[in-house]
Amino acid sequence: MKITEINAWQVDLPLKEGRYNWSGGNSIEVFDSTVVEIKTDSGLSGYAECCPLGSAYLPSFALGVRAGLQELAPYLIGADPLNLGEINRKMDLALRGHPYAKAPIDIACWDLLGKATGQPVYNLLGGAMQEDVALYRAISQESPDEMAAKIAGYSAEGYTKFQLKVGGDANDDIERIHATREILKPSDLLVADANTGWTRHEAARVVGAVSDLDVYIEQPCMTYEESVSIRRRTTLPFVLDEVIDGSASLVRGIAEDAMDVINLKISKVGGLTRAKLMRDLCVSSGIPMTIEDTWGGDITTAAIAHLARSTPERFCFSATDFNSYGTVTIASGAPQRVNGKMTASDESGLGIVPDFDVLGDAVLSVS
Repeated sequence: MKITEINAWQVDLPLKEGRYNWSGGNSIEVFDSTVVEIKTDSGLSGYAECCPLGSAYLPSFALGVRAGLQELAPYLIGADPLNLGEINRKMDLALRGHPYAKAPIDIACWDLLGKATGQPVYNLLGGAMQEDVALYRAISQESPDEMAAKIAGYSAEGYTKFQLKVGGDANDDIERIHATREILKPSDLLVADANTGWTRHEAARVVGAVSDLDVYIEQPCMTYEESVSIRRRTTLPFVLDEVIDGSASLVRGIAEDAMDVINLKISKVGGLTRAKLMRDLCVSSGIPMTIEDTWGGDITTAAIAHLARSTPERFCFSATDFNSYGTVTIASGAPQRVNGKMTASDESGLGIVPDFDVLGDAVLSVS
């Protein structure tokens, strides 16, 4: 099998809630997502999606996805998409860094591998380890009362895990954490995610002020070193996200006891090939994961579901159903939330079919 053509579409994904707010005064109303198609001489096509969380969250941005694809695509025409190792080697030789731009190529090749072998991607990633994957709901940064009210609403939809967007004023964040924990059931999980937004002294104040609560602290400061400093000052369970950007940082974090949980974002690390490596390192080291991505729609949600379903339940802290946050459906066959859980399709590949009427005209085509 050989790659004959690579196409890409740009699609806007508006939010049902209207706006998503996180640390540093950052917010977004419409996500800019890129859908990728890899065509082959066998007649099979593979699909993927990449959607950065704006331009101020990670070293990634929507236009960079499409610019990176334009750079990479000519080097991949004629390559065997089922040889995942060679595909990733070619991409790394053609473009240094920019893992988020490489991720949709890698994921689309996994989709093709599944279709070519008649297997769902989760089977190729290690087999079904759980049937239904528990989801978390991200709660956009607002006033303590507004955030508590949103959690109450999402609890009624079956969610039992909540990621609270903090990382603002420390006094406000202390109130946010107290107000939301108060309305949750004892069995519900609450994660206070600062998204690198606190300075060290602010983070120290917050973890001290909520030390008597059942809450996880996530990515309090900008750097690994600052965050680990806060880790040493609290007995609360600790999550790292932005600073765990590949296998090297993961190995360091494991060796230095830097975290109890990580957020494993597929596009942040370069696709399913590298995400699987990190997932397996976490499992072997006893580190649970939230399996997710930076953002996206139906196709991103499908990729998340396959990686999560092939992860032992004990080590799958939670996952994300991004397609439930938006107002636009871009593919059929994607996972759908049922009582706070989702599952991956049993169809071959990712199990999705893009809606080309919604996607419109391709913005990139290389053959």
